[in-house]
Amino acid sequence: MASQVDTLTVTSLSMNKAIKNVVILPDSYTLKEGEFPVLYLLHGAGDDFSKWLTTVPHIKDIADTYNMIIVCPDGGYTSWYFDSPVDSSMKYETYVYKELINAIDTKYNTIKEKSGRAITGLSMGGHGALYLAFRHQNIWGAAGSMSGGVDIRPFPNNWDISKRLGKYPENKEGWENNTVINLVHLLDGDLSLIIDCGYDDFFFDVNKKLHKKLLERNIAHDFIERPGKHNWKYWTNAIKYQIMFFNDYFRKNN
Repeated sequence: MASQVDTLTVTSLSMNKAIKNVVILPDSYTLKEGEFPVLYLLHGAGDDFSKWLTTVPHIKDIADTYNMIIVCPDGGYTSWYFDSPVDSSMKYETYVYKELINAIDTKYNTIKEKSGRAITGLSMGGHGALYLAFRHQNIWGAAGSMSGGVDIRPFPNNWDISKRLGKYPENKEGWENNTVINLVHLLDGDLSLIIDCGYDDFFFDVNKKLHKKLLERNIAHDFIERPGKHNWKYWTNAIKYQIMFFNDYFRKNN
């Protein structure tokens, strides 16, 4: 028996549109009573909800092996998972942490506590996962990032970030308030964290700086650095480490 893949369409009231999401159910879902932990897995800039499944199809096997539900939301082409302060049509923070969570917990047999939820992603999705988890620690108990854009300020002209926050020189406060590295003060040590980035990645320096800041603040986290670029070869490998980390978290807390 193989895992079941649903495409769940969720109506976002905050953005007044229907949004598609991939939901992978483990093969044990129909066989086993009880509730399942959920991993929210975010895509990068320029991709959509289907990218993880089409590029790394063995995430279906991961769902089976670890008996978890995997949800791949659509985060827009370049939303950065913010509620944009300059574009009221872009409210992907509200969509993921409120509307999507509610839809998943209503439709599926999930653990409806933060102890049963984790979130991670790659690149823009790595930023998004940490951004959402840092700001909503009542929703997620564990979070990760693969090659994440964890400090957006060095990249003021890239990936439409200025369309979400306004141009940097005129909107510095918005940039300062919405970059992951500046949200570390929100952490109380209760969020389990895994951060992963390759040496040859253009986000490597900002990931090292985040690692250093977490160490300075005595925030426990796993930090993995190894050879690798900003590409699917790296992420296909990285997801294995992240899944093991989240599985350990789920087993200890449920």
